[in-house]
Amino acid sequence: MDLDVVNMFVIAGGTLAIPILAFVASFLLWPSALIKIYYWYWRRTLGMQVRYVYHEDYQFCYSFRGRPGHKPSILMLHGFSAHKDMWLSVVKFLPKNLHLVCVDMPGHEGTTRSSLDDLSIDGQVKRIHQFVECLKLNKKPFHLIGTSMGGHVAGVYAAYYPSDVCSLCLVCPAGLQYSTDNQFVQRLKELQDSAAVEKIPLIPSTPEEMSEMLQLCSYVRFKVPQQILRGLVDVRVPHNNFYRKLFLEIVSEKSRYSLHQNMDKIKVPTQIIWGKQDQVLDVSGADMLAKSIANCQVELLENCGHSVVMERPRKTAKLIVDFLASVHSTGNNKKLD
Repeated sequence: MDLDVVNMFVIAGGTLAIPILAFVASFLLWPSALIKIYYWYWRRTLGMQVRYVYHEDYQFCYSFRGRPGHKPSILMLHGFSAHKDMWLSVVKFLPKNLHLVCVDMPGHEGTTRSSLDDLSIDGQVKRIHQFVECLKLNKKPFHLIGTSMGGHVAGVYAAYYPSDVCSLCLVCPAGLQYSTDNQFVQRLKELQDSAAVEKIPLIPSTPEEMSEMLQLCSYVRFKVPQQILRGLVDVRVPHNNFYRKLFLEIVSEKSRYSLHQNMDKIKVPTQIIWGKQDQVLDVSGADMLAKSIANCQVELLENCGHSVVMERPRKTAKLIVDFLASVHSTGNNKKLD
């Protein structure tokens, strides 16, 4: 074989080996760094841009795609201990002509975390309203989506600021008062009574606890490699004290049933999406909301747990798009009448 050809293969092999070795090293030694790179790459691929906006000295971090147009902008609120990037799996299946905004909730990821911040549901609603006004997102009514804790905040927001919102989507929202507690809530109450806040199932500190949390939140049993579990834990552990403080605040008497107490004040067209096998928040909450909200559409997903956004992203996106189309069509018909 010609020497030049040999040299070409050596150079090509070396060029490929470097990124492969870097990936393997990152996977084995710094899985948390790999996870952050993964989200960065996914945002870039989907055209989501990260920006910061300020209300006085308070910083909000958000990602967005598109510009405000004739269709309503969409504001997406993530759940407890998550971040704006949790919506990427749904964003992938949403039309690119929609204006999307995903914000880090108070104290999460790139949004300010302050010991003086009011982390109650009311406090978070007020913060999100500040964010909305900073972006002038309510210049025209927008579509508001929230999941779990974010759904709790979104529902109360729609009740408090009805002129801001043209329609609402609640995905397995927290904040409802059930006649009987499910197994997860019973366990939480036992932990509260024993003051064992270190053992809250939604705040894992080890790969094993992370695996248990994923099983609790998902109907589908994902086989996650140990190194990825370790990476997920490494990313979260530095924030666990904040998560405990936040969790105790949102399950306190002041906040626990805020959505329940305000659901009859929600007047905009509302979509409820819930996994039938949700082990965290019982699916019967969908019926409660449907009975209290006049213009309400319920979608129950088979073989799906609490993590609807992660388990059924394509279906979730389709339901959102179809709902928006039906609301927009209804609005047009009213104008024609």
